Amino acid sequence: MSVQQYDPDAEHPFPDERVNEVLEVIESDTEIQTYLRAQNVNAVTRKRYNDHGAKHIEIVRNRALRLYELLKHGGIEFNGASQQGLDEADEPVIIALAATIHDIGHVVHRDDHAYYSIPLAADLLDRLLPQFDYYGTEEAVRVKAEVLHAILCHHTEETPLTREAGVIRVADALDMERGRSRIPYEEGGRGINTLSSQAISNVELKPGGEADGHDGDAMPVLVEIEMVNAAGVYQVDNLLKAKLHDSLIEDLVRIVAINTKSDDQLVERIEL
Repeated sequence: MSVQQYDPDAEHPFPDERVNEVLEVIESDTEIQTYLRAQNVNAVTRKRYNDHGAKHIEIVRNRALRLYELLKHGGIEFNGASQQGLDEADEPVIIALAATIHDIGHVVHRDDHAYYSIPLAADLLDRLLPQFDYYGTEEAVRVKAEVLHAILCHHTEETPLTREAGVIRVADALDMERGRSRIPYEEGGRGINTLSSQAISNVELKPGGEADGHDGDAMPVLVEIEMVNAAGVYQVDNLLKAKLHDSLIEDLVRIVAINTKSDDQLVERIEL
């Protein structure tokens, strides 16, 4: 369980046939891939904000699926698909789709992009879901509903009502390493989002039992964050903490951030 990338060929503690097929279609879908490139224009080119394009989506989707996998391995039940009368196999499908298209509203505007994402994602899902034999009209509508809920709730001001949505919310905040702010930083951007992201050198998701060598009653998920200076505190104690709050998985994820630079000990360790 120490692997950092979601591997479709690996054994998983959940039915993975549907999500693996959906992931294949996502990678070859021209409309989706164009959205992922186009949504970075407003965010990075025009607003000089951190990356919200294809690389951001790849990281968020991978971390969302890893969060889901670690939680399922810990015996945690999800409520989004089940309360819609859908199968367990639809849980990772909801997560993969929501992670992939949660930011497409950026093509309209960076500001309030979560709300612009909803109609765009709805149209895309209406075309995409009927491609799969296991989604008739009723199933497609219910999957669509859960994906849209998760997309909306990646926005901090909205409250997730499902653990699937909570996973998307937290995974979005876990894309915080310095690579995300490379373009605005190289172009002279020195805002707090850029500088704090530059201070994060590594993020790893692990089984909670690996924390301090403990297991048993440990939380199912441990997130270890390495900082190289105290500016990284903003990413952890402001952005990530806000996303973790009311996510429905806040009591299942342990966050440990450590400042690894010996000559900058204003903050040595943060734990959420």
